[in-house]
Amino acid sequence: MTGAFLPAVVRRIIAAGVIAGVSILAAAPASAIETAAKHAFLVDATTDVVLFNKAGDEAMPPASMSKIMTTYLVFKRLRDGTLKLDDELPVSEYAWRVGGAASGGSTMFLKLGDRVKVSDLLKGIIIQSGNDACIVIAEGLAGSEIAFAEEMTRVGKQIGLTNSVFRNSTGLPDPDEYMTARDLATLSQRIIEDFPEYYPMFSEKHFVFNGIKQGNRNPLLYKGIGADGLKTGHTQAAGYGLTASAVQGDRRLILVVNGLPSMKARADETERLLDYGFREFDNYVLFKPGEPVANAEVWLGEEATVPLVVAGGAVATLARKARPNMKVTVAYDGPIEAPIAKGQTVGTLQVTAPGTEPIEFPLVADASVDRLGLFGRLMAALGHVVRGIFG
Repeated sequence: MTGAFLPAVVRRIIAAGVIAGVSILAAAPASAIETAAKHAFLVDATTDVVLFNKAGDEAMPPASMSKIMTTYLVFKRLRDGTLKLDDELPVSEYAWRVGGAASGGSTMFLKLGDRVKVSDLLKGIIIQSGNDACIVIAEGLAGSEIAFAEEMTRVGKQIGLTNSVFRNSTGLPDPDEYMTARDLATLSQRIIEDFPEYYPMFSEKHFVFNGIKQGNRNPLLYKGIGADGLKTGHTQAAGYGLTASAVQGDRRLILVVNGLPSMKARADETERLLDYGFREFDNYVLFKPGEPVANAEVWLGEEATVPLVVAGGAVATLARKARPNMKVTVAYDGPIEAPIAKGQTVGTLQVTAPGTEPIEFPLVADASVDRLGLFGRLMAALGHVVRGIFG
């Protein structure tokens, strides 16, 4: 016997107001909040739900925010064991001239000919936004800044930066260098998740080198709102920008803004947008990992039903005002024909609410179900025929 006798039925279980949560895919409504920034992108790091998006996919000059990618490559080398924090790299004339104090840009005041530890260079980049430190790193790791920038672009694409091209290690103006706010948010999340042992450098407020003390330029670190990174940026073409992350309770938000007119506007707008994200939205647990969502009927299996679960659990981000009107739907084509392998995707869990786009979680079988033997299949088919005749 085959699946010829399998009833073509779609089972739907609709729960309204039963599950404590819902998730949205779209950004918050445009009227919910406005910003003077030319580019702004706010995302919940747990669920990847975009809470606010203003030109977040448009190319823009990233200025010093591109230094986050420079640090990513250094962290990657440290993790791979091809670089150590106490390794020393030389300060070339090019690094000293282009990135040093005489250039008028951000610097950690390196001296020509010095050899500087990687740990100090990292802090010089992250805390002091030192252009000289970036160039020393680039030359030390790739032989030249151009080669290092090519590696930045290549690795960036590997980790999901789909609209980013780097031409230098510093973010100094170059017409061919660009990123998007979304890519900066993606990069920030990768830094946080891939390198938890090094990410705390971004929260350090001060660094002293060569007798000169400089403070971290991230204004959110001083506001007591849970901010713990990442990087400011400013050029005449880019305006004032900030890539930031903050944690409140069990939620982490990542925010990218660019194109603001002043340092004060940068500080005020970023605090306001983060407050909006934490205040207007919340995360709710729909189902924990392995928690049964439903029992699906099985056709021609040694078991009559199979439990369905969301393998990694379902956590949803919801605008608080939308939560009371959410609906949760379980859908699968059933009965599901055996054999069924544990972990096999067999359906979806869909969550909807007014004013939001639906989100779907894959439902998988939480157990294997073997196919009945020949005799069992014959008896099941016969039973189906009898039920069809006699109702």
